[in-house]
Amino acid sequence: MAIWLTENSKIIVQGMTGGEGTKHTRRMLASGAKVVGGVNARKAGTTHEGLPVFATVAEAMAATGADVSVVFVPPAFTKDAVKEAIDAAIPLCVVITEGVPVHDTTEFWAYAAEKGNATRIIGPNCPGIASPGASNAGIIPADITSAGRIGLVSKSGTLTYQLMYELRDFGFSTAVGIGGDPVIGTTHIDALAAFQDDPGTDAIVMIGEIGGDAEERAAAYIEKHVSKPVVAYVAGFTAPEGKTMGHAGAIVSGSAGTAQAKKEALEKVGVRVGKTPSETARLMREIMQSR
Repeated sequence: MAIWLTENSKIIVQGMTGGEGTKHTRRMLASGAKVVGGVNARKAGTTHEGLPVFATVAEAMAATGADVSVVFVPPAFTKDAVKEAIDAAIPLCVVITEGVPVHDTTEFWAYAAEKGNATRIIGPNCPGIASPGASNAGIIPADITSAGRIGLVSKSGTLTYQLMYELRDFGFSTAVGIGGDPVIGTTHIDALAAFQDDPGTDAIVMIGEIGGDAEERAAAYIEKHVSKPVVAYVAGFTAPEGKTMGHAGAIVSGSAGTAQAKKEALEKVGVRVGKTPSETARLMREIMQSR
């Protein structure tokens, strides 16, 4: 089992004909993901990487039965691309693009809500979602781990990869990179709820970082709704005071949003928190070995 992305998912790539879209379409295909087409209005009716190119998401869905879109378009055009996917009511839209203006993200997030949230947005500024052995939508390496029963939700792309690799002998049901921008489509809580309901997930790794209060809110949710074991890592323990982290959402205000505050909130509800990614992997390893 997996959440949101399965072996039956049919993927289209908005921006497939661009440099990044081409590279990662090849990688997704090589991983076994069912990529069925691309979207570029200027190249509609052609083929690229052996796949048909359509003018719109709606046309691509009608022709291929696609239910996932991966967005590889420049930041200036991302808002329109995502709104097009929402208008087509595609179930899952994975926005890889970095540098999307927060105002634009807020706008398409609100647009999705207006349309009844028929489209789940993951990202922007994220590595995507991977269900090892089943499908891969985005830029997560397909060969660093195996299929298994750990669920992972992370703000950080590189830490997603590290935890997947360190726990490769146990494997993952699904790994979701939600992105580190101030406004994102899918949150820790969304993923925690899905993993809690997924019979193929036995335990959950949650990766957060300094800034904002997402991890504190996740802790409150875990206390009330999550019965599966959760381990966590909060990036930024060693960041000097006042240091700006790489993610736009990693903004600390006073004592709120610090790694220590997040660690304490999580531990208070029974989540084991590692001080390093490797220690976090060790904590999860202990849980899985005891099952």
